Amino acid sequence: MAKMHIKSGDEVIVISGKDKGKKGKVLSVFPENGKAIVEGVAIATKHQKPRRAGEPGGIIKQESAVDASNLMNICSKCGKPARIGRKVLENGDKIRYCKKCNEVFND
Repeated sequence: MAKMHIKSGDEVIVISGKDKGKKGKVLSVFPENGKAIVEGVAIATKHQKPRRAGEPGGIIKQESAVDASNLMNICSKCGKPARIGRKVLENGDKIRYCKKCNEVFND
């Protein structure tokens, strides 16, 4: 399992690709692929066939996975995209922090 700098629930911005500049919340993370699904980013069109009686079919739009290297966390304090640092405190707790303003990310 690979380490990732983002977690589910983080606020991120897309830094490259067709959706560059879009912000959203991370819905799910796939460390084995190095990808994440972000709310409102990388919208793909899917043709869905009705599976059960009464279930509608048709064309639906849904988020597709984005490579984690194209995402950057947004700090809640300074409101800017920032790199993430990791620290182990004296009591053994692991924290993530903003490298711009040293604000601790809520985990």
